[in-house]
Amino acid sequence: QVQLVESGGGSVPAGGSLKLACVASGFTMTSGCMRWFHQAPGKKREGVATIYSSRTTYYSDSVQGRFTISLDDVKNTLYLVMNDLKPDDTGVYTCAADYSAMRCVASQHAYWGVGTRVTVSA
Repeated sequence: QVQLVESGGGSVPAGGSLKLACVASGFTMTSGCMRWFHQAPGKKREGVATIYSSRTTYYSDSVQGRFTISLDDVKNTLYLVMNDLKPDDTGVYTCAADYSAMRCVASQHAYWGVGTRVTVSA
């Protein structure tokens, strides 16, 4: 059984930083593709950062240059370092994983965490 558990959310002022973590059990992150999603209040969920088993990364325009996605092989943990946070970054951050690159591209990941909440005050 696959479980993804996020942590690290919290409340910070604009310009602050947070580091989110997503610990996987039953899923080998180094063999799959993982994405962090952001759902702002009242808005659709959107992917903000993706990493593949090749360690290739992609970012949405809204976080490019501010967020960094990475993997810890030993801990089987996905991270998202968020710097220079803005009020628009407020919302729930969820990690998702899949072994299929095609499903990853389509944001149809098989496995999802429940999310961690981030609040950025102006």
